[in-house]
Amino acid sequence: MLTVVKNQMRVCVLSVKYNIMREMVNKVTFLTNVGFMVLNNATFLVQWMILLRMRGDVGGYTMREIMLLWGLMAASFGLSHILFARAFSLSDLIIKGKLDSFLVQPKNVLVSVLTSSTDSSAIGDFLYGTALVCACKPGVGGFFLFLLFVVTGTVIFTAFAVLLGSLSFWFVRMDMLQNQIVMGIVSFGTYPDGIFKGASRFFLYFIIPVGMAVWHPVHLMVSFDAGMFFTVAGYACVLLALAVAVFYRGLRRYASGNLMVARL
Repeated sequence: MLTVVKNQMRVCVLSVKYNIMREMVNKVTFLTNVGFMVLNNATFLVQWMILLRMRGDVGGYTMREIMLLWGLMAASFGLSHILFARAFSLSDLIIKGKLDSFLVQPKNVLVSVLTSSTDSSAIGDFLYGTALVCACKPGVGGFFLFLLFVVTGTVIFTAFAVLLGSLSFWFVRMDMLQNQIVMGIVSFGTYPDGIFKGASRFFLYFIIPVGMAVWHPVHLMVSFDAGMFFTVAGYACVLLALAVAVFYRGLRRYASGNLMVARL
């Protein structure tokens, strides 16, 4: 069992490595994508600086909490797209019958699919998020917490994308819904949770996992609570298990697209 897990992790690392190497073939394009993503994120930070100078705080968040929020969101979302970019287009693969080439490989199907692509611009997100949190001077313990929450956030974003994409085994045109909901997570996750009330707050905590991916971790980085920490970690594990179960249950219904595609 341990040997199988070790081999799968090795395959995963190699897939990500070669994906990034392939993106770096054209170094000018690669560096441009990374650089412009950093600049794009930085423009929003300037807007928050102006707003908070006028109001003092928004939803209970000062500038430091906003920086932690944006840093954690950017780093988690970026890492999920660096390692598992295909999770966010899984629905398209299912609908168009493009899983054939993954089914014949002597590897775990889901791992093979998720690590088959990377998004070079997401490296800019990850670097920007990490630098932003470092600018907050969180200390050794705070930075270690940040890294842990980047992992849980990456798991939550990826698992949720897989869960939504896997619904395409049963429902047509889930790709549009998957894209809209994922972008909704990004949009809502960059605003303080204090501005959301009532039904919208419930929705963002229990239906769309923005709360567990970003908001609770930010609160924990400001004021640590062991119970909430294990709640976030447990939520990530449960969501991942659910996503894997739904994917393989739906895979039984998969209809081949009869595509002659070779993966090297």
